[in-house]
Amino acid sequence: MALDLDSLLSEVMDIAKTVGRFQLEEQKRFSRDMIEEKNSHDYVSYVDKESEKRIVGRLKELLPEAGFIAEEGSAIYQDEPYCWVVDPLDGTTNYVHGTSPYCVSIALRSKKELLLGVVYDPTLDECFTACKGKGAFLNGRRIHVTNVKNLDNAFLITELPYNADAYMETGLHLVRSLYGRVGGLRMNGSAALAICHVAAGRIDGWLESFIGKWDFSAAALIVQEAGGKVTDFYGNVDFMEGHHIIATNGLIHDALQEIIIQKLPKGM
Repeated sequence: MALDLDSLLSEVMDIAKTVGRFQLEEQKRFSRDMIEEKNSHDYVSYVDKESEKRIVGRLKELLPEAGFIAEEGSAIYQDEPYCWVVDPLDGTTNYVHGTSPYCVSIALRSKKELLLGVVYDPTLDECFTACKGKGAFLNGRRIHVTNVKNLDNAFLITELPYNADAYMETGLHLVRSLYGRVGGLRMNGSAALAICHVAAGRIDGWLESFIGKWDFSAAALIVQEAGGKVTDFYGNVDFMEGHHIIATNGLIHDALQEIIIQKLPKGM
């Protein structure tokens, strides 16, 4: 039986918004002594865990035949035909330090393709959504990537991942190659929202490595449906199982990919 993606999207939007509002309220009373460190400078809190618990519980009721790839490991994937990919709180480091952006990110995929994506930013009450083949939307309004054609005019976001030893030379290479030579270069601390900002035409391109499927899956579909392009660092369009992603308006993609391929992270 074919999935009713429109009905699922409406339910997932409600889940993301409900959990996002919970996060917004909890941040008002959050203190740093509530932080746990998963790895060096990679943080998690009770808010991440409780958010994931709430999301997974409702998604299980919504589509019992689907498995899960979830950042905090509260549910698993066992080769089911469908899979929810969940980042309950993308941008945890921002969140635990009392700042933003951060978001809820939920994707649904089959074994071969992304089907649905929802990314909700509770601080701005912005909900980015997409279903396969039906376009991308922000709070119900159709969105599209920019038409910037050259890196000289491009506004970019790049991040420095936690794997500093493996990424150090790559990060320095990107700064040397882009700083002062593009329209602007930023970091924001939330992969999902950065990619959605590409979809919305706020920035022109983004790239990062050593990230999880939960970080990019929902937003990757959203930017594709907004007319953008997503590949891995090698330029492959089959990016879903990897950890290194470039998302752009499509027009600057090759130029950005040519820069990153010159100095790949260690181990790639």
